[in-house]
Amino acid sequence: MIHKKIKPEFDENGMTQWFWRVSYHENLKLGENTEIGSFTMIDAMYGIKIEDNVKIGFGCTILSYSSIDKKSGKTVLKKNCKVGSNSVIMPSVTIGENSTVGANSFVNCNIPSNEVWVGNPARYLKNVED
Repeated sequence: MIHKKIKPEFDENGMTQWFWRVSYHENLKLGENTEIGSFTMIDAMYGIKIEDNVKIGFGCTILSYSSIDKKSGKTVLKKNCKVGSNSVIMPSVTIGENSTVGANSFVNCNIPSNEVWVGNPARYLKNVED
């Protein structure tokens, strides 16, 4: 679902009208023309920023806090980046402008702009072609 001018509405559990969920939704900064797939979970305890024209596939997990390893920090998805379905983005990670994360990837480090990363853990595959 593309969210151009319609702001998400959150129920008491943080679920939106498009069936993605945000905990601590007051810490979510959402840009224009974003597309977030159903069943995506966003934990914005320490802040999540999703910039303009970002596409996130179905069933992703985007974290700003991990209770397993006690990592925390703001997570940023820069303009025009794409995150494939069922991917996990760990806390304190920045996905660079125009970059792509392949489906089912586990991202635990920053991804520079204009690169494609895939796998578990995610690794560099190639540069994004203009």
